[in-house]
Parts: sequence; structure tokens; C-alpha cells
Amino acid sequence: MQGKIVKGIAGFYYVHIAEFGIYECKAKGIFRKEGKKPLVGDHVEIAILSEEEKEGSIQAILPRRNELVRPAVSNVDQALVVFAVQKPKPHLNLLDRFLIMMERKEIPVILCFNKLDIAAEEDLDRLRDIYQPAGYQLVFISARLKKHMDEIRALLKGKTTTVAGPSGVGKSSLINCLQGEVEMETGDISRKIDRGRHTTRHSELITVDEDTYIMDTPGFSSLYTEGSVEEELKYCFPEFAPCEGKCKFHGCSHVHEPDCAVKQAVSEGRIHEVRYQSYLELYKEIKEKRRF
Repeated sequence: MQGKIVKGIAGFYYVHIAEFGIYECKAKGIFRKEGKKPLVGDHVEIAILSEEEKEGSIQAILPRRNELVRPAVSNVDQALVVFAVQKPKPHLNLLDRFLIMMERKEIPVILCFNKLDIAAEEDLDRLRDIYQPAGYQLVFISARLKKHMDEIRALLKGKTTTVAGPSGVGKSSLINCLQGEVEMETGDISRKIDRGRHTTRHSELITVDEDTYIMDTPGFSSLYTEGSVEEELKYCFPEFAPCEGKCKFHGCSHVHEPDCAVKQAVSEGRIHEVRYQSYLELYKEIKEKRRF
């Protein structure tokens, strides 16, 4: 039978199989010998050891579409990054770091700004001005008032979505709103999964419906640019793409060169100054890290 790993704790993997429920599984020893480790989000083949106890054994890990290192998850269709419009005011450099990470993995992003109920219209306009020219889809919600939640559900339908954001922005409230309509597993299955509650938080998939999962991903509250090189950074800013090949110098870094098409676009308002300043900060940070 084929299913999807929704949680992993201390060598046990919990595999969701549509219409059959969740099975507690161990992985075959050969995976360890081959240096493979099952990840939350993996599609796997399992052998049923006990239908009554809902226990099985992972026999094969199917090919991964993508893989994140921190948190260690796979097969993500899209990312829903949650920030507050106010209280706290959005930390845009942190947001841009997340976007860079997803651009490098070619994972589409939906920007969700919570606390619409306490936001001024100029706050919303500013965020639109900064991120819509980059091609990102923006959704403004109020998890507290459950406003625009239908729009979020429609965007998540049929996909595996990683939900990320810093503390205090209402991410947990949003997840609870989405999870509140789910019929949770009962009986022995719930008790098995509950064993891990005393441990450090792990990434886990929450089944919203048969083919829709959301992934609560601890560890996304602070993101850095490990493994990046400054020459690649410009490709992680989608709004720079129309300027490609139009700079005076081939391989322009868009930092110090004259006759730069990106800097021209910034001066004309086609690229927002906030995004360009973020680019400069990250470029400098990556370059300095490479020196050491």
C-alpha cells in the first residue's frame, strides 16, 4: 500500500493512507545502510504487519519532487508564509530570506498577512506595492475573526503546503482554524501519535482532507542564506528577471556597476526600493561569509 509520512518520532513513522487511516511504521534496516532516511512528506510503500493495531513496515521511499534541509521535509507543493500586518510589524528582511530559500528550491509561495482587523489601508497598500511586482500572491486575513479563510482553503486544496512564519503573527491560530474542521483520528492511532508530545517539536503534516495537507514547520522563525553564493542571489528576486541581459556589463551584480538595468528599474519604481535594499544587504552578508 502507498501512503504519505505525516510525522516521524524516534524511529517511528506515521503513514497516512487515504480511506484507511494512519499506520505506525518502522523503516527497513536497508535504508540506514544506504544512508537514506525517510522524511515527513515522503510518499512510501508499506507492508501491513497488523491491520488491527495499524502497524506496518516502510518498504520503499518513492522519488522526491523536492527536499528541504531545515526543516527536513519533502514533496512540498507550495509554501504559505504568514506574517502579521501589524503587532508585530512585518520584518521584511526575514520575509525575503524565506522567499530566497523557496526560490532556490523552486517552491511557489503564497504570502499570507494576518491581523487584517487591526490594519490600516495604507499598511496593506505598502505590502502590495512591495511584493506584487515580484509576482507573489498576497492574501490578507483575520484568523481571529475567521475572515477570508475560504480563500486560504481554496489555495490549499489538493496540495501539500508548508506553513511558516515567526512567532506572534497568528500562525497557530490560522492552523487551528484550518485543523478545526478536520475529523481527527481517534482511539489507538491518536494515542500512538501522542507519545511524541513530550519530545522536541517535529515537523508534521496535518491532514485537512483526503488529498490536502498542511505542514507546521518549527524552525522557520529565523532563516539565513547558508550555501548561497552572491552571484546566484539575483536569480532569487523574480522582479529582476525582466532586466536580465539589459545591463551594460555581462554578469552584472546589480550592486556597484554603472548602467545597470535593475538600478534603473528601482529608480523608475518598477522594482520597489525596499526589495532592492534587502538584496544589497543579503548580497553583502553572503559575500562576507565567504571570506571566512
